Amino acid sequence: MKRYSLVLAAFMVVALAIAGCTSDDSDSTSGDSGDKIVIGAALCQTGIQAPLDEPALRGAQLAVDVLNENGGILGKQVELVSMDGKSDPVTVGNVAKQMVDQGAVAIIAPSDFDFGGPASREAQNAGLVGISPCASSPLYGSAALGDKQFTMSMWNTTMGAATAEYAYKQGLRSVYVITDDFIDYTKSLSRYFIIRFEELGGNVIFEDTYTQGQADVSAQLARIKALDTMPDFIYISSYMPDLALMIRTLRESGLDMPVYGGDAYDDPALFEALGTEYGNDVIFDTHGFLSDAANPKYGAFAAAYEKKFGSAPDAVWIMPGYDVVMLLAEAMEKAGTTEGAAVAKTMEETTFDLLTGELKWSDAASGHEPNKAAALVEIKAGMPEFLGWVIPDSIPAP
Repeated sequence: MKRYSLVLAAFMVVALAIAGCTSDDSDSTSGDSGDKIVIGAALCQTGIQAPLDEPALRGAQLAVDVLNENGGILGKQVELVSMDGKSDPVTVGNVAKQMVDQGAVAIIAPSDFDFGGPASREAQNAGLVGISPCASSPLYGSAALGDKQFTMSMWNTTMGAATAEYAYKQGLRSVYVITDDFIDYTKSLSRYFIIRFEELGGNVIFEDTYTQGQADVSAQLARIKALDTMPDFIYISSYMPDLALMIRTLRESGLDMPVYGGDAYDDPALFEALGTEYGNDVIFDTHGFLSDAANPKYGAFAAAYEKKFGSAPDAVWIMPGYDVVMLLAEAMEKAGTTEGAAVAKTMEETTFDLLTGELKWSDAASGHEPNKAAALVEIKAGMPEFLGWVIPDSIPAP
């Protein structure tokens, strides 16, 4: 397994507690006129997407506070305008359009292609940079969304390959795959995991399907138990709330082989639901880890977060939300403007050192493919443990 060393760009921590800066209302002045720069956050604060987007919003709020305490962007104060996308693609697109009309110079989109794509399309139509903190579908990039659209996440090509290689290196040779068929994220994650595992010589016994909201995994369980030979491990590409039910059901039925998956596993609600009894031998890859083990600068970030919100960071998704605002700020400073084309070009030409790792994008003609490592994590006794940063030896083509 290749280890990936991080270098976090130095950031200054707020010395004083500062009030929050999000609002559902904003005046209609230009986003970079006067003494402020407006960044729009069309994140989903309610609904099925909220466990990813709501923590990211908190991270973005903290980043804006840090920026404003240290001079803002291009000498102007930053305002984060937030409206709830409500985990509905139409609503996400509508609120992004409102933010464009209110003068936002960039749009932060939800961390999923199906939910975030509409926000990025509105940004592209307005000539603005749109960026998702953690959307991992290979569709999230310039090819499908336009030349000013980005995601900070490694694509599912990396995420699927990283766990496939890790499992194979652990001596696991056969897998039963369960794919939640509700959104592109879960379908493409399984696809790239399977491609890489089979390239390595692994045996995919069967790819089963599941639909989020079904709340019943008995059919999948019956098919596994009917196999002549049990798989070495099970790969489940799904997300909460049904993910916890699926893993618990497997464990309660006596299937104790390892379970692997992607970043949707990185949810405190999953750790709590599995607990010490069922939360073992569960391995996933994600965007970072809430400790100095993954990043030596984490402690300073966590202290700033606790000063603002009154508690320690509780979800890894906070860090990408912080990173996305800091990344936009760095790109605008380097470009010397908030103009979309210039900022996007600067983003293509810059290697960013973030809380969530080092990031370099390909150019627009190549899809804005993110070159980024994945954090590998194992759940033991209901608690996540950091295994290391990984870049796959081979990444499938998108």
